[in-house]
Amino acid sequence: MKQKIIKTTCTRDCPNTCGLLAVVENNRVVKLTGNKEHPINEGRSCIKCSHYLERVYNKERVLHPLKKVNGKFKRISWEEALDEIADKMKKICKVKTPESILYYQGFGARTALKLVNRRFFNLLGNTTITKGTICGGTGQGSQDLDFGNRISHDPRDYGNSNSMILWGRNPAATGINLLSRMTNIKKRGGRVILIDPVNTETAPLCSMHIKPKAGSDSYLALALSRILHDEGAEDKEFLKEHCINYEEYKKIVYSHTVDEYSELCDVPVEQILEAAEVIKHMKPTAFVLGWGLHRWEYAHTTLRAIDALGAAAGSIGVSGGGVSQGFEEYAPYDWNIWGDQLQPKRRKFYMQLLGEELNKADPKIEIAMITAGNPVSMLPDANAVKKALSQIPFLVVAGHFLDDTGILADIFLPVTTFLEEKDIVAAYGHDFIGPLNQAISPVGECKSDFHIFMELGKRFDFANEYVKPLDQWLKIIMKPTIERGISLEEIFQGGTNNPEAPKVPYEDKKFPTPTGKFQLMKEFELPKGRDQDYPYQLMSIASREWLCSEVTLSEQKELLPMKINQEEGIKLGLKDGDKCIVENQFGSIECIAKFDKTQRRDLVVIPRGGWGQAKRNVNELTRPLVSKVGAGTPYYETRVIVRKMYGR
Repeated sequence: MKQKIIKTTCTRDCPNTCGLLAVVENNRVVKLTGNKEHPINEGRSCIKCSHYLERVYNKERVLHPLKKVNGKFKRISWEEALDEIADKMKKICKVKTPESILYYQGFGARTALKLVNRRFFNLLGNTTITKGTICGGTGQGSQDLDFGNRISHDPRDYGNSNSMILWGRNPAATGINLLSRMTNIKKRGGRVILIDPVNTETAPLCSMHIKPKAGSDSYLALALSRILHDEGAEDKEFLKEHCINYEEYKKIVYSHTVDEYSELCDVPVEQILEAAEVIKHMKPTAFVLGWGLHRWEYAHTTLRAIDALGAAAGSIGVSGGGVSQGFEEYAPYDWNIWGDQLQPKRRKFYMQLLGEELNKADPKIEIAMITAGNPVSMLPDANAVKKALSQIPFLVVAGHFLDDTGILADIFLPVTTFLEEKDIVAAYGHDFIGPLNQAISPVGECKSDFHIFMELGKRFDFANEYVKPLDQWLKIIMKPTIERGISLEEIFQGGTNNPEAPKVPYEDKKFPTPTGKFQLMKEFELPKGRDQDYPYQLMSIASREWLCSEVTLSEQKELLPMKINQEEGIKLGLKDGDKCIVENQFGSIECIAKFDKTQRRDLVVIPRGGWGQAKRNVNELTRPLVSKVGAGTPYYETRVIVRKMYGR
């Protein structure tokens, strides 16, 4: 049988957004591998990619629409499903208000055509949508305060770095495209320092691993800046000529001695001095920040302290330098297509407070539609989210599997994977725009989000404005990029650089702030104290094995592992491999204790993304909270107790 090789791009919630090659035989993908011509992943692919075909062709995947009747799902046609959804929406809009309809759009698939989803609800009326993020809002909001607009260095620029500080990032699990860049820095005689309280898979690959007390990173950043200032090694020209608030920032830096900072962040002075030597003598230093830094209520304080350290270190506006956190993945698109300008006074629920928001809503939500997300598994305080969603009279979920959210649906709509779609995707981890060339026909009766909404749109009086062919919508959405000289044909042939992206951010030392200068932090604020009733900080980190909650039920037969310091585990009466209970005021879960001799004693580590159906949902423990800046989700502001499980 003749094979076809189709160029496509991974669209899942991951900064890598890797270029892929799908090998197709008889309308079936038989192999999925990295595209060597892609400038970012250069042929590499991760374990999640290598297992993806098991997801596409999994026997648990839902392949036709379902309707819940007397508590059980039964198969229905697309016509029946869409007719019922449209009829109920029209009735609510007429009898009550569009505000009683909630649209929840998750981050499970991130492409150009996903903008059209929200436009449907904006045309429908002042429906309720969500605000905030469970991902990168805190980092963006914080860096916008400093730089005026967050612009990161593309990973290809790390070829010009002589050292790298990986801060709260675990590329061995969630960013494979950084690994070769790290290796090359070390081959050139440079050093790569990991700063992370967790003993991650990345630690053995680095020159040095610093493990501060969780949430205390700002003190470490200030300690490093203090050393640079004490030794006259700060970038005086940049700080004085291109920054504002320098004197205020300097007062913050000198508010503690290095010894005091060492005690506050629980990092030995010797390690702080060693890291400072790298920053001083191995320039330029690339500060590469991870999403772990976002998971705190006062995360902006940490991020701004690191931004300021980058300024003091001479890393801003320099090739091979930068303080890089993320990219605006929607930059190539026309944001007006969302249609939010059509409903400027609409109601918005904080995503991370969804359970609470639904309970207090007035008017109440009568219909909810969820796409590209599994909020019961991924949002904090999962028990409250599950209870609130269960009380909505009519819940529509579009997805691949009957996960913790899908199983609650009144109507479940089966959607395609990216291998079954034509689309375009940009990244939040680099500057390359990639194609989705459809590799295979939809499996079973699955439809893409785009086709679902086009079919649904035909049933409303705004159909003439909304319903358009896919290629026409892509031209409309990609208009800003097309106007900069990039054709859709060029993208679909293999992709292209974002024409807006600078080669070196802020190279001209001009910043889109009110003063045109870098805005150093002038205030320093952190919460006081921690809940001593719960002795362990819970770090619910991303898994190397699966992405978010994209795992099947049959893959979740074992309890979640809970990594704990060996001495701490013995103190609790545990043995390695024992079953234990992890609990707090929000819930409790059963885990398997895994001892780690080098793990910090004041925290436990459990991977996120498991399902409650399999007793693996760590978000049954996480605290519902909104960060002070950027409307992010402070998952790590969660403390727990651990006890041995007896009699089971």
